[in-house]
Amino acid sequence: MKQRKIPLRKCVACQEMMPKRDLIRVVKTPEDDILIDLKGKKSGRGAYLCGKVACFKLAKKSKALDRALKHAVGADIYDQLEQDFIRVEDEFLSSKEEESEDDES
Repeated sequence: MKQRKIPLRKCVACQEMMPKRDLIRVVKTPEDDILIDLKGKKSGRGAYLCGKVACFKLAKKSKALDRALKHAVGADIYDQLEQDFIRVEDEFLSSKEEESEDDES
């Protein structure tokens, strides 16, 4: 059986290449809303972050999301994203654990 190619993406904060499914996508929609896209299906320009709060804080400090999304991201949006990121992080990590358990079966 032929091995499937795993798409890789780079975390905008730590610059580490990782499989796409191991990263959290932040998307700027055509309506200029900036939000977290766990499924990776929303339309718009996307940027990827590791599932770690430390990477999000680094991206906030270095304004990496501004560059990656080609749009100025205000401090209030960063604060909202940080709250969403912390809430979503647990959900993201648990879904990764479920996937790894399914792979082992």
